[in-house]
Amino acid sequence: MRAVLQERFPQRDFIVDSAGTNGYHTGEAPDYRSVAVGLKHGLDISDQRCRQLVDEDFTRFNLILAMDQNNLMTINRLAPKGATAVTGLFTAVARDGLSGHSVDRGEEIPDPYYGDAADFERVYLMVRDAAEALADRLS
Repeated sequence: MRAVLQERFPQRDFIVDSAGTNGYHTGEAPDYRSVAVGLKHGLDISDQRCRQLVDEDFTRFNLILAMDQNNLMTINRLAPKGATAVTGLFTAVARDGLSGHSVDRGEEIPDPYYGDAADFERVYLMVRDAAEALADRLS
């Protein structure tokens, strides 16, 4: 997600990062299938490393987006007192923005980890479409 969003938001006004809600893969490189799909679409993500969401993220970032409802619930549960970041489901915020509609009602983007190469491609296309919608909404 990070590389796709960075491609859509090249301005310095946006800081784009990615973090997981658990620490299972902290410090690891992306899955080789993600790297392959990225390269197919002109994005080299091989230097990225997994990190876990931390308390400081809730004040460092204005917006924290989740790919699915389970992660959104976890993000909201992890939010420390004084958190200023708005949280929401990535596709819902991309489609509807932050006002007037629920930021937690949208299509979930599945984790392709237990799938095959086609699942990674499908997820990439979902992320790209949502990133384009978000870029249009924020520009």
